[in-house]
Amino acid sequence: MTKADSIFKEYIQKIMNDGVWSEQARPRYKDGTIANSKYITGAFMEFDLAKGEFPITTLRPIAIKSAIKEMLWIYQDQSNSLDVLEEKYDVHYWNDWEVGETRTIGQRYGAIVKKHDIIHKLLKQLEENPWNRRNVISLWDYEAFEESPGLLPCAFQTMFDVRRVNDEIYLDATLIQRSNDMLVAHHINAMQYVALQMMIAKHFGWKIGKFFYFINNLHIYDNQFSQAEELLKREPAVCQPHLVLNVADGTNFFDIKAEDFELTDYLPVKPQLKFDLAI
Repeated sequence: MTKADSIFKEYIQKIMNDGVWSEQARPRYKDGTIANSKYITGAFMEFDLAKGEFPITTLRPIAIKSAIKEMLWIYQDQSNSLDVLEEKYDVHYWNDWEVGETRTIGQRYGAIVKKHDIIHKLLKQLEENPWNRRNVISLWDYEAFEESPGLLPCAFQTMFDVRRVNDEIYLDATLIQRSNDMLVAHHINAMQYVALQMMIAKHFGWKIGKFFYFINNLHIYDNQFSQAEELLKREPAVCQPHLVLNVADGTNFFDIKAEDFELTDYLPVKPQLKFDLAI
């Protein structure tokens, strides 16, 4: 069993056994009913990517390519346009969060990255002083939230630090989420931010180090309990997944493409489970 599978089962069991019920829940299912959930607060996990510990489960297939494309849309294109996401990447699931008929998700995610020129500033200060302790991406912008409706960012803060070990420099990353759908989005969010970490490391010719993941509200929706029980019963696949970025050290952050990533030795358990999203 991989570390990710062990953690996945542990938190599913903890939510099902010890979780409390949401109250005054905002999300709804597509039929209009309230999407209640059981949740725990303060979930933390750590993966040493340099040792092959990647935060992806083998208990069900995870759509890594779509996750990486979404991340590129946010941090390379710096866009909130659904047309860009669909036409450039063929990713459609964000359509459920379209604001009105604007073909956008409002002033969220990529719009915030562009507004504050976050990526250029981050790369510049890492170049000038890799050991500075101010390498923060924050997508939480109250002013932008007042400008338009839209889903508030779930994965809203990322921090980066470097470590020198002997003659090698490693890039560590910390992802903080206010809210996470354990069965649907957990490994998608984790792996897309590992991909972001890898892109920044490649930009500077560094090695990937550790990935720290903190989730404030980790939940399972009430229409997913049978899937949760199925996942607990499944035996993990015998494999050791690795995400590989097939570009040369020093490749510019903005030149990296989704097809440059390869997920190796990944043999997830099938069949895939169906999840009705809470919107």
